[in-house]
Amino acid sequence: FGITTTYVDLSDTKAWQNAVQENTKLFYLETPSNPLTEIADIKAISKIAKKAKALFAVDNCFCTPALQKPLSLGADIVIHSATKYLDGQGRVVGGAIVGSNDFIMGKVFPYVRTAGPTLSAFNAWVFLKGLETLELRMKQQSQNALEIAQWLEKQPGVERVYHPGLKSHPQHALAKRQQKAGGAILSFTLKGGKKAAFKLINQTKLCSITANLGDTRTTITHPATTTHCRVSPEARKAAGITDGLVRIAVGLENVIDLKNDLIGGLKK
Repeated sequence: FGITTTYVDLSDTKAWQNAVQENTKLFYLETPSNPLTEIADIKAISKIAKKAKALFAVDNCFCTPALQKPLSLGADIVIHSATKYLDGQGRVVGGAIVGSNDFIMGKVFPYVRTAGPTLSAFNAWVFLKGLETLELRMKQQSQNALEIAQWLEKQPGVERVYHPGLKSHPQHALAKRQQKAGGAILSFTLKGGKKAAFKLINQTKLCSITANLGDTRTTITHPATTTHCRVSPEARKAAGITDGLVRIAVGLENVIDLKNDLIGGLKK
């Protein structure tokens, strides 16, 4: 289609500026990132996009509107995998595109009407029901995730923990400015590499072993062999996704129960 892509370190605002070309039409990012929860400065990048006369799209799947509002920070388009937190209970599959009336009705609606990627009435109803509890779920799941992240930082077998709510996170201050909370996703690197990661994941009973996220159940996965398995080892290494990295999407279970579920694998 004649489309070329330039990859940018999303947390480096200067890199976005340096990547702009005469034919740049779209800035696209996900913040926090998957799985290392890197944060992009939405407001700063939006100014660069506007100066370049390019559209700016933000994937807000991890935070949802309950924790982060990209449109108010300067984004033109917001994208959600509604399958995740907007539903919240792993029941249906869908997505959402949010933007101005001119963009949605002028660009999105004609395509949807012609190509047919529309939700069933039942799926739409399930998503609406999920939205009724979205803020409550995101608040509690974020609290649970932060407590688990703080606890993991104290475990001897853990090398590093990634969660925006941690003071050790390199963009903790930025996350506090543009998010209401750190979110329910965390990841951590184990000192024993892939072997240690697999031992931990396989011994869990309460956590569901799956690459999905956003459920009321806690899910656990090994990014290098699931979500990022098609990425070359060199690219994974450059992105910081090591064989010892584990990602957890923390749910609504009792935090003590979750710690007990993880501690056995951490001790092995």
